[in-house]
Amino acid sequence: MEHGLRLLELDVRRRLDGLLQGNHLGLVPGPGSEPGEARTYQPGDDVRRMDWAVTARTTVPHIRETVADRELETWLVVDLSASLDFGTAACEKRDLVVAATAAVAHLTGGGGNRIGAIISTGEKITRIPARGGLAHARGLVRKMAETPRAAEGVRGDLRETMEQLRRPPRRRGLAVVISDFLGDIDWQRPLRGLSTRHELIAIEVVDPRDLDLPEVGTVVLADPESGRQREVHASALLRREFAAAAAEHRSNVASAIRGAGGGHLVLRTDSDWIADTVRFVVARKRRWSGGGVA
Repeated sequence: MEHGLRLLELDVRRRLDGLLQGNHLGLVPGPGSEPGEARTYQPGDDVRRMDWAVTARTTVPHIRETVADRELETWLVVDLSASLDFGTAACEKRDLVVAATAAVAHLTGGGGNRIGAIISTGEKITRIPARGGLAHARGLVRKMAETPRAAEGVRGDLRETMEQLRRPPRRRGLAVVISDFLGDIDWQRPLRGLSTRHELIAIEVVDPRDLDLPEVGTVVLADPESGRQREVHASALLRREFAAAAAEHRSNVASAIRGAGGGHLVLRTDSDWIADTVRFVVARKRRWSGGGVA
């Protein structure tokens, strides 16, 4: 496990280093907008930052400082429910979740930035406080990789996991939701709630078999989050209906993420996920510089 995580970190660093060059993954660098500490007014201070409540209470002019956006706090909402314990290509979807976590930790690390996570398997929700430093980021990725799998028949609840991040409210920052987004799309409201306070990115993890059935004759389909199984014949008609239903669901997921104002990154178990991440980040950097919308 430790050797594999170290190789993952080296791969992420080697291929992603230098992409941001001072920009964060989603927040536009600026002087800051989060309220900080109040201090005594000094000649030359911007009077628009005057804190009238403190001034009235102390009878001494005070201004309210702001926390710089460059001190970024990132929160991961991570779905590790049973549907992620599946993969038919280069890896399981669960492995891709760990890889995406490592990439986000690398892209947002350094400079006093902090990263935390809320991990849900459906059986248990684990909260990792937001802290800075390489050791903490490595520990967070390791915790993700070592999270026990949920028992068969345990259903995940992405909506409730998002709510865990919304309440209590946290300082403005970056929220990254990582899931395969399978099942009911009942998480739109908390997703919009996250977007009103944070820069939002949704990372959708997909396996080819989420999208279409192979031509294999009789096959047993299983729902890992309910434990139900059904033996079916993968006829041409069934495969077409399955592909159409999967495409419609993916379209609805994309529409919900777009409607919440979030960035949407799709990572596939049969694709070069780092290259896909690079394209996503470069597109967002282009948007920051006025070159288009990502």
